[in-house]
Order: sequence, then C-alpha cells, then structure tokens
Amino acid sequence: MTSAPDRHPGGFRNRLRTVRPDGTPVYRHAAAPGSPPVCLGRNDLEEGLPHQPPGQPHAHDFLVLVYVERGGGTVGMGGSPTPLRDGDVHAVPPGRTIDVGRAALDHGRSWSVSFTPDAVPSLASVSPLAWAHHPLLALFAAEPTPGGASARVPEAERPSWTAWLTELADELASPERVGTREAVAALLTRLLVGAARLAPSAPAPLDPLVGRVFEQIEATYRDPVSAGDVARALGYTPGHLTTVVRERTDRTLLDWITERRMTEVRRLLRETDLPLGVVAARTGLRDATYLVRRFKARYGVTPERWRRGERARTARR
Repeated sequence: MTSAPDRHPGGFRNRLRTVRPDGTPVYRHAAAPGSPPVCLGRNDLEEGLPHQPPGQPHAHDFLVLVYVERGGGTVGMGGSPTPLRDGDVHAVPPGRTIDVGRAALDHGRSWSVSFTPDAVPSLASVSPLAWAHHPLLALFAAEPTPGGASARVPEAERPSWTAWLTELADELASPERVGTREAVAALLTRLLVGAARLAPSAPAPLDPLVGRVFEQIEATYRDPVSAGDVARALGYTPGHLTTVVRERTDRTLLDWITERRMTEVRRLLRETDLPLGVVAARTGLRDATYLVRRFKARYGVTPERWRRGERARTARR
C-alpha cells in the first residue's frame, strides 16, 4: 500500500507515519480541525460495501474497535491468525500489527471504529500510560479470549450493537450538522461502555518492566529526556529496552514518550492560551518550532490551527 490518504466516513484520514525496521508501515490519523477524530468503516463484500484495509501487515497509532456482525475467515492480530466469528469484538490498541487479506473477509460483515481519545471528553486528557486502567478502555487492556477475540457480544445484544454503529455512521456522514461532534462522542461512549462491560472484571496485569518504564516516562516527560535517558535511568541500554518494550507493548519506547508528550500538548492547547513556546517547554520539546514540526507530522495540522478548531467547536455548543 502507498502512503496515499485513506478517507472514510468521519473527520479522519489515515496517512503513513513511519515504517518499522521489519518493513511494517504504521499509519497515523489526520483529522480535519474541529471534526470528530473518529472514522467508521464497514466491510460487507456480499453487498458491495468493501471498506478494504491495507492488504499487507500494518499498524496504527490510534485505537480501533472492530465488531464482527457476521463472521467469515481469519485475520492476523499481533502475528497470530484470529478467526472472525459472529458477535466477536476486537479491541486493537495502537501499535498492534494487523494482517488482513481480501480472501479473509469473504462472506463476512464487520464494522471498525478508529478513534483517538480526544473523541470522548472523559478520555481527552487521560495519560496514554494509564489507558489500561480507565474503565472505558478496559477491553483494550484485556487478554484475548481462547478464540482470539477481545470479547464476544451475547446474541441478544447484537442488534443493539448494529443499531449503534449504523447511527454513528449516519452522524459521521454529515459532520456539518449541529451537534454532530456531541452525538458522535455520545455514540462512541455507548460503544465503549458496551465493550467495557464485556471485559473481564480484572484487567490483565501490567508487565513489571513496562510498569517501571511508564513510571519513569510519567516522571520525566516534561523534561527534554530521550529514550536513551529513560533506558539508562532504569539500568538498561537504549537498544535493549526499546526492543523489549516493543515486544511487550507493540510500541517503541520513543512512541510512548511521544504519545505522553502529545497528550499533554493537546490538553494545554485545548484548556489554556499559553503561547507555543511555553507549551513546548512544559512538554519536554525544545522550542515552538520543534513543537510545530512534531505536531504537524503527527496530526496533519499545526498546533494553532488545531487549537482554533477546538475553540470553534466549543463555541458552537
């Protein structure tokens, strides 16, 4: 697949962000300023509605919730073949490798909701290092079931899931309507609540080393530390710790540092009028110029344009 934009219903476009050393492309989101950072895709090849994902193994830097309305075939999740069964829900965290071929989707019908936490007000400022502990994201931290899915929707509840997703698609199809962002947030929240209720009562325990890494990032991300600084503070070489973190979390050490910083950058842009130089200084970035470059590379817009879009959205409420 090329790096050409992949647009689907919603204010969301997938663009190539980077390519891993093994050749796996990682896609980022690029939401239109002021639009909900949500994309919904529907796969139904029998009805001629192919929302075809990239045909090669790939990963995303955003969250993806997949609901299998009617099963058929298999997909690769994290390097393992996973059957698609009626009612399955797959909560795909950022960084996990997905391998979907056209043949694997034959005769199936599924929905995929791609989003960033900004889409839900209660998640907008949550540290990515704490996602596993947030109730709405419980399923993303759960161990897969024996069948490979994150969970399975009881048969009696499946019509409700289809109805929620259909309504979400309708809202995203007309983003200019009054209240669309609020309606999208409410519907996505309803889906996440439904998914969380399917999650095990206790989340999968956090790997002890990953926990130490997250604690170190949380304590130092406001300073201009590098992945090497974090590794050395914990007594590891940068190369070794980066490899271990990627193997255990599907993301590199630098990815986690950057995600934490950018979450705080967005919070400061949304909630304050601080100049970009101050925002940069409070998030471990060198200066305003570097902040603009990193922000635009990750989100497709400048920080100031993103801030204006958020303010305009708030003013329309």
